[in-house]
Amino acid sequence: MASGSIHVKVSGQLQHHIQQQVGDDGLYENASEYIRALIRRDLQTCDKAWDVLQKELAPAMRADDSEFVAVLAEDVIRRNRRR
Repeated sequence: MASGSIHVKVSGQLQHHIQQQVGDDGLYENASEYIRALIRRDLQTCDKAWDVLQKELAPAMRADDSEFVAVLAEDVIRRNRRR
């Protein structure tokens, strides 16, 4: 993907929050640096969530077909409504 610019308008609380994060009192030199940091953090969060999901599903993916029990969708829906 080619490098380019994305322009976003923010106001109110969002603008105030960004202003607190940049400049002499903030951690970032400018709003662009702060936004890039947020995007990187979001990407890391997505990667971590995917890793957690894969770890959770790994035992089922390795299980033998004989270990699975067939259930009807209606039974699952009914069971979850009771919770």
